[in-house]
Amino acid sequence: MTDAAYSIDAPAEDRAQAIRDALRDAIVDRRLVPGTKLSEAEVGTLFDASRTVVRSALQMLAFEGLVKTERNRGAFISNPTPEEARQVFASRRLIEPGIAVAAAERIKPTDIARFRKQLDEEAHFMNARGPQARRGEIKASGDFHLMLAEVAGNQILQRFMDELVARSSLVIALYGRTGISSCGHSEHTGILDALERGDAKRAAELMLHHIDHIETDLDYRM
Repeated sequence: MTDAAYSIDAPAEDRAQAIRDALRDAIVDRRLVPGTKLSEAEVGTLFDASRTVVRSALQMLAFEGLVKTERNRGAFISNPTPEEARQVFASRRLIEPGIAVAAAERIKPTDIARFRKQLDEEAHFMNARGPQARRGEIKASGDFHLMLAEVAGNQILQRFMDELVARSSLVIALYGRTGISSCGHSEHTGILDALERGDAKRAAELMLHHIDHIETDLDYRM
């Protein structure tokens, strides 16, 4: 789980950010599952960091909704309720069609090429087997949505999407019927094709259908 960019010589704020990033990545690709306890001492040992630095990193994750802290018990990977899970996808339905419209207006040929390369990577992981391939597929799938937010050019929305994609991973890990992401590769391709044509309306429609499809794999009764 350690981050190669982490350095004990870096300022405390940078070390806390690096720990936050490494833990967030582990949450997103489900190496850390909902309910997992994050001991300050154990995390500190893993990253050779003081409890003060670790506490700061955990506070960042708590602010994003990925970690919950309980008095006298410590910090745990968030375990979203069914209502919280529904709110995550309701938020995505409100935000992502607008992101698709904005991206259609700004996307460049170089962006299209970058998306095609990313989709090739996603397909590679889908065709491979094993837990490492599955984690790679989940990350590549989430990266598609984050790249769209980047192309849309709104840094506020980009930060929102970073949080929503991470929260979605928690929700899918907890409530997914298949235990994997149903964020379909073919649907990503269809959205990108609409963006390449400059068809903002179609891209938004496909995005909304896509989010609905992701949520159909969830069983909130579990």
